[in-house]
Amino acid sequence: MNIEAPKKSRVVLVEDHPMFREQLAQLINKEPAMTVCGEADNIHDAFQLIETKAPDIAIVDLTLKGPTGLELIKNLKAKEIDVPVLVLSMHDEALYAERVLKAGARGYITKNEVSKEVMTAICAVLRGEIYLPARIASRILESVALGRKGENGISQLTDRELEVFELIGRGRTTREISSHLHLGVSTVDTYRARIKTKLHLENSSQLSHEAIRWVSEGQKASV
Repeated sequence: MNIEAPKKSRVVLVEDHPMFREQLAQLINKEPAMTVCGEADNIHDAFQLIETKAPDIAIVDLTLKGPTGLELIKNLKAKEIDVPVLVLSMHDEALYAERVLKAGARGYITKNEVSKEVMTAICAVLRGEIYLPARIASRILESVALGRKGENGISQLTDRELEVFELIGRGRTTREISSHLHLGVSTVDTYRARIKTKLHLENSSQLSHEAIRWVSEGQKASV
């Protein structure tokens, strides 16, 4: 009598660092109940892969080649493609966790976590749960309880403004940001102006300085 092997949960990885993607794939493929069925490093390929493969879960980084993983999550939701998304990223959880959940993701975890915690997050999302580490959940609940009265600084920026701000901090010119995010140059200039207003910055030099400082602090925190 033939006994069918248990069905494995199929995982798509969307990550632009080949070495990290390889390590994550190895970690997942070690699990008897899981298998990586596809990998991508940009949202165009990822979207097609998810449409074609119909995975049980997509694990998505925010920083990708071109538009961000946040954009991918929004696109999947807009097209009503029902795949649970777990964001695994080095980005500041205080800024991004709530944003990705609002966009349609089912969980958020940072790359600083140990492998066991990453697998716990994947399993939780596969079970249909929303996963956040306790400290992140507490911050979000506190923010809701305070009614966002304390919201200021970077947290005021919209998702797109935050993307532009980060790219400024990584030394990208307006034209490079335009190409990277597939936006018009004048649109990027508009975002830059809005960011300066919200952060009370007087000129482009101050904007660049503040963005570089913020990106640098984020990189130190992720080490």
